[in-house]
Amino acid sequence: MLNATLELSAFNASLRTFLDASPTPFHAVRSMAERLEAAGFAALDEADSWTLEPGKGYYITRNGSSIIAWRQPTRNAAVNLGWRLIGAHTDSPCLKVKPTPELHRQGYFQLGVEVYGGVLLNPWFDRDLSLAGRVTYRNEAGRIASALIDFEQPVAVLPSLAIHLDREANASRTINAQTYLPVVMGQADTKPDFRALLKQRLQAQGVEQIETVLDYELCFYDTQSAAAVGLNQEFLASARLDNLLSCFTGLQALIDGGEAAAGQVLVCNDHEEVGSMSACGAQGPMLGQWLERVMPDADQRNRSLSCSMLISADNAHGVHPNFSDKHDGNHGPLLNAGPVIKINANQRYASNSETSALFRHLAEQVGVPVQSFVVRTDMACGSTIGPITAAELGVKTLDIGVPQFAMHSIRELAGSQDAHGLYTVLQRFVQTDLV
Repeated sequence: MLNATLELSAFNASLRTFLDASPTPFHAVRSMAERLEAAGFAALDEADSWTLEPGKGYYITRNGSSIIAWRQPTRNAAVNLGWRLIGAHTDSPCLKVKPTPELHRQGYFQLGVEVYGGVLLNPWFDRDLSLAGRVTYRNEAGRIASALIDFEQPVAVLPSLAIHLDREANASRTINAQTYLPVVMGQADTKPDFRALLKQRLQAQGVEQIETVLDYELCFYDTQSAAAVGLNQEFLASARLDNLLSCFTGLQALIDGGEAAAGQVLVCNDHEEVGSMSACGAQGPMLGQWLERVMPDADQRNRSLSCSMLISADNAHGVHPNFSDKHDGNHGPLLNAGPVIKINANQRYASNSETSALFRHLAEQVGVPVQSFVVRTDMACGSTIGPITAAELGVKTLDIGVPQFAMHSIRELAGSQDAHGLYTVLQRFVQTDLV
């Protein structure tokens, strides 16, 4: 028991470090790449020819915001046993800076934002916000380059309107995304040049020879660190648990899974929160193009897919004690009671009886409890990369996730035991010959 407790503690500490280091999809992919390289995985460039060695680990990135990592099997094993794939997504709902964002009103410098994904907006008010993402610039040699940026410290806030000025705030206040969300950056006599501020920050980070900032993809984030909370630290509180928690569990399962007969793959796509239709999204060609390169022979590739399986990991709705009527009475997952199999008759989730049964079987082998989630029949159901990837590749698929509260809030809550439980099952999954 002592060793298991230490293992859980170390896992959660590493997860919190990963969450804090990954304020944007670009930073998340960089964090994953660093961990992969420390584990011996080699980076490949999609523009190069590849020479792959059986048993060796590799990874590729696209757009700096999506990543595929894998351990190469033997040729026969790939055909006869297929691939064990784990899928997740790197993006989270947030507020993104507009292309011409500068506002100067009442002596305050503000930035206009767009809402990315299905953001729960109210919790964004009165938080200590910072800014991170990717900046593209022209250097002094006239070449275009990009660099990641992170202001790290609180540089902005979105103040609430005092209740004295809106007596009905607790009963009926709604948020107009255009007029209520411009973020306060500070006070100024004139409108500052935002691109000049970005150039100064990049130079402070050690990026040299910047001539002009040409464009950027930036989002605000909460600077409060991930934390263990609760009387007995039963919970994990953090931004971006949906879905960086799944990225981390899948990454660790791949790294710690070791060599196995079947191929082992982790794919973490960007843009899931806005439909996945992009060059690096799950509805784009990235995973299919990768598979064509690692298995060029179409007959072998199709035979391999027939004995492959994808586990799409994306968090589930835990039953909230104050809103239990929002759940089906028999399908309200509890925090710290194990990962959740997500089921929907209308294929919003890709789980079926065979893929669910295999997950239950593997979970029993490693002593991890399993729950199930079905949305109330009178409510609409969300979706994941699971059905999209299943349709793109024709691979049997399971949708699972850990239960959480406050999904799509600026700060979410999960059980402190569930990520480790999911990791334990996923590690067994990448080692199994069964599908």
